[in-house]
This record gives sequence, C-alpha cells and structure tokens, in this order.
Amino acid sequence: MASAAPRYAPEDPTLPKPWRGLIDGTTGYLYFWNPETKAVTYDRPTGPPPPVAPAPAPAPAPAPVQQPQYHHDERARHRDPPERHTESAGNRMQNAPFADHKARNDPSFERPSAGVNPAPMPSTNPAPQAANGNMSVDAYRKKHEITIICPGREAPPPFMSFQSTGFPSEILREVQQAGFSAPSPIQAQSWPIALKGSDIVAVAKTGSGKTLGYLLPGFILVKNLRHNSRDGPTVLVLSPTRELATQIQDEAIKFGRSSRISSTCLYGGAPKGPQLRDLERGADIVVATPGRLNDILEMGKVSLRQVAYLVLDEADRMLDMGFEPQIRKIVKQVQPKRQTLMFTATWPREVRKIASDLLTNPVQVNIGNTDELVANKSITQYVEVTTSMEKGRRLDQILRQQEPGSKVIIFCSTKRMCDQLSRNLSRQYGASAIHGDKSQAERDSVLSEFRTGRCPILVATDVAARGLDVKDIRVVVNYDFPTGVEDYVHRIGRTGRAGASGIAYTFFCDQDSKYASDLVKILEGANQAVSPELRAMVGRGGYGGRGPRRWASSNDSYGGHGAYGSQTRDGPSFQSSFNNSSSGNQYGGAPSFTSSNNNQTSVAANLPVRFYSSSSRGGDRARSRSPPKAVGVSNW
Repeated sequence: MASAAPRYAPEDPTLPKPWRGLIDGTTGYLYFWNPETKAVTYDRPTGPPPPVAPAPAPAPAPAPVQQPQYHHDERARHRDPPERHTESAGNRMQNAPFADHKARNDPSFERPSAGVNPAPMPSTNPAPQAANGNMSVDAYRKKHEITIICPGREAPPPFMSFQSTGFPSEILREVQQAGFSAPSPIQAQSWPIALKGSDIVAVAKTGSGKTLGYLLPGFILVKNLRHNSRDGPTVLVLSPTRELATQIQDEAIKFGRSSRISSTCLYGGAPKGPQLRDLERGADIVVATPGRLNDILEMGKVSLRQVAYLVLDEADRMLDMGFEPQIRKIVKQVQPKRQTLMFTATWPREVRKIASDLLTNPVQVNIGNTDELVANKSITQYVEVTTSMEKGRRLDQILRQQEPGSKVIIFCSTKRMCDQLSRNLSRQYGASAIHGDKSQAERDSVLSEFRTGRCPILVATDVAARGLDVKDIRVVVNYDFPTGVEDYVHRIGRTGRAGASGIAYTFFCDQDSKYASDLVKILEGANQAVSPELRAMVGRGGYGGRGPRRWASSNDSYGGHGAYGSQTRDGPSFQSSFNNSSSGNQYGGAPSFTSSNNNQTSVAANLPVRFYSSSSRGGDRARSRSPPKAVGVSNW
C-alpha cells in the first residue's frame, strides 16, 4: 500500500530553528526535520543543530575491508530517509522526508527456553545508539529521571535501542514500522526487568509508552509457553475504562499480528455474545475491565488458571473508581506463581497497599519525581481567571486561533454541559461529545471520527482524561476545572504526547479558588507563568476544598505525592452525579460565539450558544438525571 505524504505539524514556537515538525501521513506520528542538514529524528530537538563538518581532504583509497558476518548471510541495510514528491494540496508539502520505517532488526535473536520467567538472549550485533549516543547507563538514567527501587538487588541496565532488546525480528519490524526510533524511558528500563521474570511497579506519566512497556514482554512469554489458548489466556491485562481497554487491544493486535498472537477485549456496554465467541476460539491475551470480566467468570465462560502474566494498567484510576474488590476477586482465580506488573501514573497510599498484597518483591521503576505531582513540561499552560459568563466568548476566540483541522479536546464537568456545548460548537466547527451515558457504539463512532480528523473537536467529561491516546492533539481546553489538580494533570496530558508539544487553556472561576494553591505549584513545577489574578486567589481559596489526604508523606519508603486525590464527575458509571462539588451558576447568561472577518474557517456569524441557567445553588442537582449506580459497575 502506498504511503501517504507527510504534512507540516502546527507551528511550534518552542522548536529550535530551523527544525520543523512533520506528521507521517500513514501512521500519524510526529517527527522532526531539519531542512538545512536534512536530518530526521523522532526525538524532539532541544537545541540548535550541530554545525556541518567541513568535507575531509581526499585520501588514498583504503585497502578492501572484510564485511561483517551476519547470521543467515543477511547484511545490515543502511540508507537515508527517502524524499518523495507529492501533489501540492493544502498543508501537504513537497520534498518532505518520510520517516524511515524499515526494520533494521537483529537476526541473531535466539529464543529462550520455555518457562514462566524467561530471560532474553543477548544480541550479538552491536546496539546502535542513534538517539542516545554512546551514553552510559548512569547518564541515561539521569537524563530521563529514572530511579529504581530494588533493595538487595541490582537492576539490569536499560535497553537504549530496539536492537539491544533481543526481541524477535517480527516484533522489531512492527515496532519500527510504527515509527519509533528508540524505546521510551519507561520501556527501556521496564523491559529488561520484565524479561527476567520480576514483578514490576512502574510509575510514569500518561503518554510515556507504558502500553508497549508491558505488552512486548507478554508477547515473548506467550511465544515461550505455547499454551493452548482455548484453555484460557496466558496474559491478562486489567484496565479501568472501556476506551483504554479497546486502545490496549488495538495495540496488541497491531504489534502481535506478525507473531500470530491472538487477543480479545472484554468490556461492559457491549453485547457479551461476540466476546464469548472470541474466548471460545481462544485468546492468548485478554484485555478486560474488571466488571465485565467478573460477569464472564461468574458465567463460567473463561478460565484464568493459565494466566502467567498479570498486568494492572492505570491502577490508581481503577482504585479511584472503586474496582478494588473486583480486582481482588479476579486475582484469586489466577495462579499464585505468576508475574505481576502494575503500571500507574501516581503512587498514592491505596495503590501501594494493593501492590504490597498482589506483587512479590517487586522492582519499582519511577520516571520523573514521584514525590510530587508534576505536569508535562512540553505543554504550555495558560490558566485564565474568568467568570462563567465569559467562558463561551473566550472559547470561541481560542478555537478561531487554531489552524483548520487542528484537534482540540474540551473538558466539561457534567454530561449535560458536555452535550450542550458540543451541539452549539457543531454549528460552526464540527464537534462531538463523549461521556459515560453514551452507548459503546456511539463512543466508538465519536472516537473514530476524532482520530481521523473528520470531527476535530471532542467535548468530553473525565471519561477521556486518562488512557485516551490520540495522535496530534494540539490543544486541550478545561472549560470547567476538574475536582482536583491530579485530574487537571491527566486532562492536559492528552496533548504533548510522544515527545510533541501542546497547549492547554484552563478557565478558572471563583468557585475553583480552593484548588488555586495546588494549581500554582503544578504551574511553577513545570516552569509555567502564573498570573497575578491566580496568585491572588491562593489567599482566598485556602485548603478547605481538597478533601481527605490521599498521598503519603515524602519520607515513605516508596515516596509520597504532594497532592490530593479527587473523584471524577462523570457520574453514573461509578458514583452518583449528585456528588458534584462545584457550586454557583455554571451556566450563567447566554454568551454568543461571534464571527470575525479574519476567521480561518467558514462559519456562520452570530450563532448564539444557549446555556441553561439554574435559579439557585440547588440547580447543580439537576444537571444529570441519571440514577446512581453501585460502585465498580461493569458498564465500563
């Protein structure tokens, strides 16, 4: 299939000149091109390009050099990324370099012997360090802020290149065809630990590549054990939401296809029939939400006795949603002699407690500072102190400033506001809504249109704050501030992923002042500007709105978090929507989105945005009429 042409990414003022961001037309991945030196890299440039070395003086022809020997008489393929000419159209470009997705895999891989805890055979070829140079292990860990806690043991060195992993050639081919030039820090350090059979606790921010961090070692184990998949899965991945579960399933299919690894996804909100048929046909990997998996276990339609590799993804989120009893019930049906991996974005006391119960002598891998909640420094954050009446006008200004087709996520606190705002925005920009009351078919359709760019604006509740991995999201707007700074960090983390930069706008009103102190710490920790208006709210907000302390102090053995937990406002999936904590008239007046002459898109002028006004503080209770459900229900 012919590759689509690359296109320029939206202008990024923080990118050093003359580097330009490009978006691969086939995979959607962002990479960087230096038009002066013709250099191409997936790692974000951090400084001016190195000077071009002068051409060396002519030298006598060297004597013939014996070519290196490769297994199976294969030769290493080295070539520069080709330049291709495309038809000129819109933001398409000519003579733009394509990313070189051809596999430069290591054919010397030897499959380790079967067993529950296999270790990879080292590669006999030298590991190229294109992204990290000849960096030492200590320098690599320092650069990427990797800390390891494994008392009494020495952690294995990270894999700084894909070739050094010793993965089978078919897996390396899939990874490199996806456009990855080097493992992410969490992958580089967790892979060698997982391949040695150790339990792992991995604490890393969203968008850091955690999914492949646990999937690829699982693939190796599946190939080594060779269980009969009709008797049950070998790998079990638990996920808090159906969106995240389906994304993990997509990655498992994408990277496991060439290895003939079968997988299926079990989640609520969809018919059980097709899922049960997948289990009957056999699945090496099962990705599931706890509620639906427990339902199928009670039906006796799946056995977990073969599971040798258990993964808890977004563990903190699952505990926030009340899934702990269901997780423990599931784990009781998995053999005790297993490998367990827990991947989490935060490290609160509740997560540490369940980790100590379910994992055996784990190695903890931290990326960044886990003693405090920090935001991605690649995201430019703008916090605007405003009023409910001004939100609509300011949102319209922000959307008009974006290039046509730029992907934007707008977060609202309630499902009703989410639907209302998406309807009004659809008149001018094209927007869709996603929240817990949408059916699975509706949610799949909305996400598909958003990913492909047919509907570039997504209005969402916190159901999309974690795990949603969509390439090339340029802007995140917090139309309503969440119920805590932890959710704020996860919301804005939808942009600035995989080394790209992003922009986040946040509307901050008087009723949000109780979060001002924590928010200022987040901004300062990411080297962001703090407005005088926001600083003035710190004194008024105090600390009364943050609720009970969830995080441990920084002197705990595993490190604590200098932030406070929160509950999501996306009501009925796991809590009553009557528990919303914001107050005041959220819907305020009736601002209109006005048209300007320099509008970048063709829109109708002066289309009003209608907001429902609640006559009293009690109006908050009328925002969602969905009845509450039990904690940890299975419709996720």
